[in-house]
Amino acid sequence: MKRAANIVALIVAIEHLGIMVLEMFFWDHAVGYRIFGTTHEVAASSAVLAMNQGLYNGFLAAGLIWGLLADRRDVKLFFLACVVVAGIMGGLTAKTSILVTQAMPALIGLVLTYLSPPEKESRQTYRALLTSH
Repeated sequence: MKRAANIVALIVAIEHLGIMVLEMFFWDHAVGYRIFGTTHEVAASSAVLAMNQGLYNGFLAAGLIWGLLADRRDVKLFFLACVVVAGIMGGLTAKTSILVTQAMPALIGLVLTYLSPPEKESRQTYRALLTSH
């Protein structure tokens, strides 16, 4: 279960790195127009906002990568939950397909990570908290 959870979290991280690159560097290019369904005029007037959005997507990816490299279940849960919330908001306000392309994979990762056993270190910490009274 943990391996599947980590694979999904990695896929979500890679996806958000890709979104970061698209929003920060290709928003006002032909690739960005096609992917985001914009025109040069719309892209030019919203390029600064897109760059900001891209940076936030990069932070989401960085958080997931941190959680994976540090083997921190709590960090992975937090950042996957953030992606789910961002995906729902994007799906409701920008493009409904975001619910499937961003929120759904993150939700699957969130559930798998939640169902995975905590790391050994975390289990010892939980036991210590429970027995310290």
